[in-house]
Amino acid sequence: MKTLETIKEGKNYTAVSVGKTDEIINYELPMGPDFTLKGKVFVGQALKATGCEISYQTLVSGQDSGFLHTHKTHEELYIILKGNGTYQVDSEMIPVSEGSIVRVAPDGKRALKNTGNEPLTMICIQYKSNNFTDADSPMTDGVILQDEVKW
Repeated sequence: MKTLETIKEGKNYTAVSVGKTDEIINYELPMGPDFTLKGKVFVGQALKATGCEISYQTLVSGQDSGFLHTHKTHEELYIILKGNGTYQVDSEMIPVSEGSIVRVAPDGKRALKNTGNEPLTMICIQYKSNNFTDADSPMTDGVILQDEVKW
């Protein structure tokens, strides 16, 4: 079983590595006494993230996510890094491929299936819905500093 690597930590950051995209399939996520989800890893706790959870997942050809699910308060973004599949939300079928991004509200009944011949790899970002306001725009929240960048 593959494990996360902590690259470096400091007062205001944590850097980890999940490894090469082709190695995501080697992770195993225990989901209960009789069920382990292969090819999935959560990284939010290792990153010490305070506003979201992030996972990587790879589905082999023909594999699906295993179950429909919803969330109580979390919205999710599914970012397809490579491969082809079908994303199901509320009985609607959405074709997805490299570069596709799907947002699902907490109540959306969701599942993903790899319908291609190659592995499908994605990132899922999970965060509390209805959390951002107009004041949270990246254009107003960011502060450009005059400090010198040191490469």
